Amino acid sequence: MFSLIESFRSAISSVRAHGFRSFLTTLGIIIGVSSTIAVVSVIQGLSYSINKQFEGFGSNSISIRSITPREERLKGNIAKISAKDLELITKHSEGIDFIAPTLGSRVGGTSGIKYQGNQSFAQVSGTTFNYQNVQNLDIKYGRFLSYSDNETHRKVMVIGEELRTDLNLPQNPVGKFVNYAGEWLKIVGLAEPKGAFFGFSQDNFAILPYNTMHGLNGSLVEPDIFVQIQLKDLTQLDEIKARLTHILRKQHHLKPAQEDDFKIETAEQLTSGISKIIDTMTIVLGGIVSISLLVGGIGIMNIMLVSVTERTREIGICKAIGAKRHHILLQFLIEAVVLSLLGGIVGIIIGFGLGSMAAALIPNFPPANVPLWSIGIAFGFSAFVGILFGILPAAKAANLDPIDALRYE
Repeated sequence: MFSLIESFRSAISSVRAHGFRSFLTTLGIIIGVSSTIAVVSVIQGLSYSINKQFEGFGSNSISIRSITPREERLKGNIAKISAKDLELITKHSEGIDFIAPTLGSRVGGTSGIKYQGNQSFAQVSGTTFNYQNVQNLDIKYGRFLSYSDNETHRKVMVIGEELRTDLNLPQNPVGKFVNYAGEWLKIVGLAEPKGAFFGFSQDNFAILPYNTMHGLNGSLVEPDIFVQIQLKDLTQLDEIKARLTHILRKQHHLKPAQEDDFKIETAEQLTSGISKIIDTMTIVLGGIVSISLLVGGIGIMNIMLVSVTERTREIGICKAIGAKRHHILLQFLIEAVVLSLLGGIVGIIIGFGLGSMAAALIPNFPPANVPLWSIGIAFGFSAFVGILFGILPAAKAANLDPIDALRYE
């Protein structure tokens, strides 16, 4: 224990005695660690934001959307969730609390939404009053769409905060009329702002009653409906998914060997899929920038070899007065590890700063987040680099012959 403490003291003294050289030696480690932490913090900040957003969707919710297998797409056959599919899902709704169909807009793409000379292009969709329950949508002013709005094809809409700002509407826009696709629609509600998701605003939208949107789209093209469902009991999830799968496959006349032309997903599945992509990005990008750590390690080895040469007489004196081979080995090895760990600490601090700055400079991007595991890996890898590239100089110092070392000029 005494020799270990003395080795640490000697390492710190050597680092302080050659301050500028020590800084240049650790610069490679600092750059490597800071680059790695910056990349990881930005990507993990995005991952954290995504997980928070999906928490609002609810663990007892599922979504149904159409997908077209590659073979069918090449034939020009595009799958859809049709109105008949929605009718069947509603008919077999045992264990289901809410069903919220969402219909995208096929009109107004060029005209946008207009109000008193202002124009904005927003995501416009049609849905029912159940959408608020499934999406946990909070209303700041006014109300959400009602059952009667949909039944009577009422020309009303609920808008997001960004759309309100773009159109220069009052703080409380309820009661104002906007023009969309040549029709005047009354604003009945303003949603609470949600901020950005995946770097994109969630507040630039307009929601119309489902039947109103269906009328605006026209009846020439059959709509493709996105369906969101909230279950009464999460334990019935597998049973309900199996039932809906059977119903839709039968409705779409799919043979046993054919793939599904729809997808039923839970919030956890959506989150898991995105998390896998983000984890892969983290590993790949982190691996690329961590190559600079190896370059920094080579710099440490180079300087430590120079240090051994400079301190040859010192090593000879230490051996002459009784220092063992392992004492010399430990002294130089610890010095290399100390240099590496100091670079790691500075690199972590700089990396978090760079990550936070990069996230702040990207519009609507979530803040950086540094997980504890990344700090642990940075420290561990820094120590590993110190040991890996310090072992050769330390061994060279430990193997010096004391007589030759004392006679070294």
